[in-house]
Amino acid sequence: MPGDTALLDCLPHDWRTGLFLGRIQTNAGPSPILVSQGIVYDMSAIAPTSAQLVEKLPFVAATDGEKIGDLDAIEAALLSPVDLQCVKACGVTFALSALERVIEERARGDAGAAAEIRGRLEERVGGSIRSVVPGTEEAAALKAALIEDGLWSQYLEVAIGPDAEVFTKAPVLATVGPMAEIGIRSDSTWNNPEPEVVLLVNADGQAVGATLGNDVNLRDFEGRSALLLGKAKDNNASCSLGPLVRLFDGDFTIDDVRNAEVGLTIEGPEGYMLEGTSRMDQISRDPLELVRQTLSEHQYPDGFALFLGTLFAPVQDRDEEGRGFTHKVGDIVAISTPRLGKLINPVVTSKDAAPWTFGLTALMTNLAGRGLLSAIDQKETA
Repeated sequence: MPGDTALLDCLPHDWRTGLFLGRIQTNAGPSPILVSQGIVYDMSAIAPTSAQLVEKLPFVAATDGEKIGDLDAIEAALLSPVDLQCVKACGVTFALSALERVIEERARGDAGAAAEIRGRLEERVGGSIRSVVPGTEEAAALKAALIEDGLWSQYLEVAIGPDAEVFTKAPVLATVGPMAEIGIRSDSTWNNPEPEVVLLVNADGQAVGATLGNDVNLRDFEGRSALLLGKAKDNNASCSLGPLVRLFDGDFTIDDVRNAEVGLTIEGPEGYMLEGTSRMDQISRDPLELVRQTLSEHQYPDGFALFLGTLFAPVQDRDEEGRGFTHKVGDIVAISTPRLGKLINPVVTSKDAAPWTFGLTALMTNLAGRGLLSAIDQKETA
């Protein structure tokens, strides 16, 4: 746990009234939990995986599980709240992030060239791209004008065109949770965190809750070529989620996601401090439209987690004037919003992060050894 951070500091301000889903590391292995009225219940005997628990939610209550105790007093480590769900992400969903992706592309991943390009691009299209609705006639007219000016980019295509960018962020079981180290490739020299709200979607394609996530971005890799997106996004420990999934109910709905303000702080080992805010009401596509486009012509029988994109693209200089921000080993990244809590992760290189060894084979072996596989069955139907 970074510094003296306590679990209580990471919980939503109203954690005693909401309904939350998560995972903890017990002596026996990982177990899904529900948190109701501030009390933690181990649900592994009913649903041994987070994915299966999501599907059983209409039919089970937290009190059907084994009571562990108050959330603020548990000693077990919180894991990433998802396990068998696919981890998907939408990119370029905010005007500012769209411009920054174009800057990366035109700078060919060179941070030193970004400032001058940023000024020119902002002057030409900044206001237009902030007001246009993707996929509309106005967006098509802006696209035609940008092509004529020689300013078109594949990133602007997904920013204002009819189709959103949707990609797979991380393999199943590869995400890390709160307080875990998060990884940046050791050969990256220009990178940043991406603080985002993440929707949890069930097998029927319905959003059932939300959590926080860090969709780490390597600006030098993706800037050199969009075909390096996989290498830029999927690395050891490069995706964090948590602290818990807040499930939608009468008091917390998709509108709370639409109106959330997500804060970010980065504390560097040399005393550096960076702060920023991402307002979800500035997103260019509605969160449920992003879910729809992710589903497209696909099924996700174990559900999926969907990163909704970020407004935040740090340009504040850190070491050299004009080179903007990049991570250093030892940075502490904190992503927060009042109703979802705070996700904190220290930064290391992906090479030095704890190796990912607990995959599907290990999980199934563990569940079999605990006698829990019999609890995995088909989703109940009403």
